[in-house]
Amino acid sequence: QVQQVESGGGLVQPGGSLRLTCAASGGGISRNVVGWFRKAAGKERELVAIITAADVTNYADSVKGRFTVSRDNAGNTVYLQMNNLKPEDTAVYYCNADLKFYSGLDSQFYDSWGQGTQVTVSS
Repeated sequence: QVQQVESGGGLVQPGGSLRLTCAASGGGISRNVVGWFRKAAGKERELVAIITAADVTNYADSVKGRFTVSRDNAGNTVYLQMNNLKPEDTAVYYCNADLKFYSGLDSQFYDSWGQGTQVTVSS
């Protein structure tokens, strides 16, 4: 079973950038659809970016044009580059490579969550 480990979060000022990393253990994820999710305090977990095995990407409207999801050539790591961060991007960010079914931003994943990485955007 693939386990995902997220890293790269931190405290950043509005307008700043962070790059999150989703590393897989227990097997590569080069052929997996991988979703990046976030959960803000008091809100439901939401899918913000997704990348297919063919590197087709989709983004939630709230992050489109600011976030970019990509994977490394070896296929064991997926990144989420976040630019022009806003306070409303503050959340715990998770990746998930355990797809139930693919439907773009309506894709469903199994409950296979890592510990996540905290992103805080504040001045």
